[in-house]
Amino acid sequence: MDAKIQAYFQRNDPVIYSLLKKVGDVSSPKARHPRQYFRSLCSDIISQQLSGRVADVFWKRFLNLFPRKQVTASRILALSNQELRGIGISNSKVAFLKSLADHVVNKKIDFPNLANLSEEEVIVELTKIKGIGRWTAEMFLMFSLARPDVFSAGDQGLKNAIKKHYPKAPNPVIWSPYRTYACLILWKSLDQ
Repeated sequence: MDAKIQAYFQRNDPVIYSLLKKVGDVSSPKARHPRQYFRSLCSDIISQQLSGRVADVFWKRFLNLFPRKQVTASRILALSNQELRGIGISNSKVAFLKSLADHVVNKKIDFPNLANLSEEEVIVELTKIKGIGRWTAEMFLMFSLARPDVFSAGDQGLKNAIKKHYPKAPNPVIWSPYRTYACLILWKSLDQ
């Protein structure tokens, strides 16, 4: 993690700073190419409300449905609901994946333009797709667009970490402009 971010946390929140020292370095998210956005959103949909371990199992099964593991919208639309259900995901997630694929195939979403939008504009665009809510859009902002100042107030892991480490929940604005990094630290603190 960049020294200026560490110094910012040291000045503004001793709890986050001490957690950073305990958990060690957290890797900065790297912006993905727009060609990777579809695959990334498929992964986000599959992982919704699942533990990381279960999500990983379902994701590996999902990848096996594609030749050379090349995830495409047209292939998702060609798969039957039963084939998608066969990897272990719910009927609703099947519908969400098909909705996302439909948006891509019918050019209802302009992936390359997402990087030019503000955080709220990205959330508005993505949440037009059935099955993509605010949490999924926030994960996309953090891990696909590598935005440094996103906080996911609805994330249960973050709620648990804040409850564990703070006597009273702080206003996440204290971590701005590095709220994404605070999230990474808080998530990693749960693994300790």
